[in-house]
Amino acid sequence: MKNGHDVSSGPKLPPLAAQPPTVSHTNFAPRLLSALGLLFVFFLGVKGLGDGFRLLGEDVITTFFAATENPFIGIVVGLLATTLVQSSSVTTAMIVGLVAAPENPLPLANAVPMVMGANIGTTVTATIVSLAHIGRRYEFERAFPVAVCHDVFNYLAVLILLPLEMTTGYLRRLAGACSTFLSGVGGVEYQSPLREAISLGFSPVITLAETLFSGDGIRSLFLIAVGGFFIFFSLFLFVKVMRSAMHSRVERVLNSVLGSKAAVLIPVGVLVTVMVQSSSITTSLLVPLAGAGLLRLEQAFPITIGANIGTTVTALLAALAVSGPNAGAGLEIALVHLFFNLSSLLIIYPVQMIRRVPLRLSRGLSRLALRSRRLTVLWIVLLFYGLPALCIAVSRFIQ
Repeated sequence: MKNGHDVSSGPKLPPLAAQPPTVSHTNFAPRLLSALGLLFVFFLGVKGLGDGFRLLGEDVITTFFAATENPFIGIVVGLLATTLVQSSSVTTAMIVGLVAAPENPLPLANAVPMVMGANIGTTVTATIVSLAHIGRRYEFERAFPVAVCHDVFNYLAVLILLPLEMTTGYLRRLAGACSTFLSGVGGVEYQSPLREAISLGFSPVITLAETLFSGDGIRSLFLIAVGGFFIFFSLFLFVKVMRSAMHSRVERVLNSVLGSKAAVLIPVGVLVTVMVQSSSITTSLLVPLAGAGLLRLEQAFPITIGANIGTTVTALLAALAVSGPNAGAGLEIALVHLFFNLSSLLIIYPVQMIRRVPLRLSRGLSRLALRSRRLTVLWIVLLFYGLPALCIAVSRFIQ
């Protein structure tokens, strides 16, 4: 009763059927299998990009490593090497091997800026992947900030920590202190089953490239083209499948995980990256989820930070197993990479005012990107290749 009237006689609420429809159990399994299959094709595309750039840049990387005395050049070397091989883990492992070489080792001080540059270079894959959504405005508006957030965070980390390291050397000191306790512990070589499956799945394409083309240059372009096609094709269908799975158990499971706090999401990023041995795969996976509306920028941000930390584990485990007169130095540079990422987490993320900087910059860059597709592509080229050229110019001016 309300004011003397029976409320039961008033207008009735709409039936439950008016609520968003749920997906039946019979439709759930096919959609889940379709999403997993498209994800595997997506991973094959990322693999194709990596193999293509790696084949294109093997000789270039060897030349890069020769001139690293200047810290700006060191950053450029790490950045460009990682964009060419599409994996900061590979770049860092190469740096560990050079630092731990029994003869003519790479000086540790030269290697520190290189691992910082590798952190920046590893973000290019997700940024390229986000361009697959550029033809669909609302998807791009959701996906691009998630990709660019990783770029902005890692650039900000270098801007803060490189001057600090150059003046105090605290990363090398901390790594040196810890390496004395870890030396001789012994390491392991971990092979990711998923990575092995991706390599096996892409091997027919590599065989086809070797059969059709004779030069490394044309083979690399072929692999890059096939990888790009796989990425664009799989993302286009993946977003459709995930959107159709909204209000289903897929969405509820994702929300239960991704709705967690940073204390949970950062370890998720670490764990996934260790499992697949690639932060590029982890962060690139977030892009289509954001494009489908299943992931917000605030949820993706801590996962990308966890991916930064997870990508250091592979080289660290390998460095623990290195032997020889310079094995300690190899372990130290692997620890420098770990402490660099932990320091950036502790400096940027806990303070809300600082944490908002990458988020706001990412959204601001996305608004600019929506105004012009050509400027977006140009901005990405400048971000990963224009700034390195500027660093080289600055280093020459200083000298």
